[in-house]
Order: sequence, then C-alpha cells, then structure tokens
Amino acid sequence: MNRRQLLLLSGAAVVVVGGALLLNPAERPAPSPAGAALAFPGLAQRLQSAAKIVATRQDGTLEVARRGETWVLPAKGGYPVRQEKVRELLVGLTELRLVEPRTANPDMLDRLGLDDPTRAGSTATLLRVLDAQDAVIAELVIGRRRVRTQGNVPESAFVRRPNENQAWLAEGRIPVDSDPQLWLDRDIANLPRERVRRVAINRTGEPALVLTRGEGPDGKLQVTEPADAPPTDETSLDEVGRAFEFLTFLDVKPEADAPGEPLGEARFELTDNLAVVVRPRKAGETIWIALAAEGDDEAARLNARWRSWAYQVGPWKEKSFVPQMADLLRQEPTPPAAETPADDVPAADAPAAPDTPPRPQ
Repeated sequence: MNRRQLLLLSGAAVVVVGGALLLNPAERPAPSPAGAALAFPGLAQRLQSAAKIVATRQDGTLEVARRGETWVLPAKGGYPVRQEKVRELLVGLTELRLVEPRTANPDMLDRLGLDDPTRAGSTATLLRVLDAQDAVIAELVIGRRRVRTQGNVPESAFVRRPNENQAWLAEGRIPVDSDPQLWLDRDIANLPRERVRRVAINRTGEPALVLTRGEGPDGKLQVTEPADAPPTDETSLDEVGRAFEFLTFLDVKPEADAPGEPLGEARFELTDNLAVVVRPRKAGETIWIALAAEGDDEAARLNARWRSWAYQVGPWKEKSFVPQMADLLRQEPTPPAAETPADDVPAADAPAAPDTPPRPQ
C-alpha cells in the first residue's frame, strides 16, 4: 500500500469517527425544563373541585378555604384573601416540573430543607390542596428555593412527595406563605382629603363638633360648631380630612367580635354624593373601626367590602376619626426660660478666696 492510499484511508477514518460522535455524543445535554415531567399531570381539571389550601410548618398551620367563588381565611372570620395570590399558587402547581432527581437518603433531606415539616427547627412546608371532603388533590413538601440571577430563568425549589424520600429539583413558581397577613389585601379605602366637605363628630361624653371645608379649590377644614371655638391647629384639622387617604388595617375581625368600648360616631360627607359613617372602638391602646357608606354606586361597592367587618387601625387614627376639641387646638409655643446674668450670681455662689496669700516673687 503506497503513501497516497494510506492518506486516503486515514481521511476516511476521521470522517467516520466524526460522524459517529455527532450521532452518539459522549455527553448528553441536560434536558430542558419544558421536557421535564409535570409534578402533577392533569391537575388543572382536578382543581375545579379544590375547596381548601393548607400550608403546614413547624410553627403553625395556615388554611385558606373556598366559599362559593371566593377564597377566605377561616382564622380571620372568613375575611377574603387576595384572589390573585390563590390563582398564582394553583397555576404554579399545574406548571411545576420535576427537572432533576436529588438525594433519596432520608438523613440528607434536611440539607435541602425537606425534612419533616412538623419537626422543631424545620424550614420545610407541607402544602396540601384538598376537596370539600378533605380528599387530597395535590400535596408536596417544599424545601429551599434556588435563587437565579440570570434574566428569564424560572424559579426553582427542592421538593418531595410527603410519602417518599426521593428529593427533586423542581422548576416553577409555588408562592406559598404561612403568614396570613401576606394573603390579605389590607387596603380599606383611599379617599383624597379634597373630597371631604363636612365632618360631624359625636364623641361619647364630649360636645358635638362640626368641621366644614371652606369654598374654593384651596378651602380648608374649619371648626364651624361650636361657633365660638378657640383658635385651632391647621395641621390637626388636615389630619381629619386625610382620615381615609391610603387607609389600611393592621388586623380584621367580624364586627360582632370587635373588642373595646365605643368612642361615638363620626359622619364624613364627601363629594359625588358619598358619605361614610365611622364607629370607632378603643381596647387598651388599639383602635377598631366599623364603616358604613351612604350614597350611590360608589357606596354600594364600599359597603360590599366593609359590611360586617371591624378593622384595627393605627392608634393615631383616633384623632382623625373622633377628635376632641383639645386635639384640634393651636398649641402656643412655650417661651424660653430666662437666663440669669452672671453679675447677679449670689455672693455665696462666688468662688472662695484662697486661705494663703500668694508667695512674693
């Protein structure tokens, strides 16, 4: 075999080996998340019968229940939760994919945050979706999340099924929170101060007060009853007008369970044929309010949200809803204390003369 034939055979061998490598690569690429198995195949159809979401951690259990078409918090007397948060969680479960198996050693699960969720010190969460008969529709133990800094990269978390030790790296969003405050829409109202035209305040044990806004775009609230009211503080009056601006609650209860003693009632008359009646209560240092709207369509929408509920608001809101006259008075500045001149220092306070005269130089 001459040199030319050897070169041709060598070239052909290179081509064959290269083709074999292309057809059978030595290292397979990692499967894409889209090709990974769904954690709960066919879940979307079964979720139509979902009636309860339960998140259990070592420090407590959160339950969200379905009442008709609304999801509520039974622990808060059935107050509605943020419906979009429920949808986000349920949709996330239908799209969750098991991308990569991890350890199946039960002694190693705590490293992934997948140990027993009821064990003291555990950071795991047991998430269960149940139907009206408490039958399980979907359940999962959720462990540590993996933070991705790249853009357009899906979220991921370590998960396992409650009756299995096999851990998985799953991709998808499962926004489960065990803190009930994170499920609540804590906004009560946002009515700009310019809309408040008149406020009639009837605080228990105090003379009635009426505040009226002056005419014109720059009109301010003023005390019109009693007519002989002493000079008032503009800022304090403005806080009454701002009573419903960005108003949020700290806690919520059924109105029948509101604690404390009634403080009276205040009626806020606003533009666009809207009036709001506030009935505050005080329990220790906490203030609770019940609200009722009067008027047209806007009042109907507000009452649909407020009716039968009592809201805990910040203690400073007491002076906004049912102020006393003393809360509205102008505070005169305190004059500075007079300083005593140095020449008027009593002789007894003067420094004593030395007992021994200075030595002559």
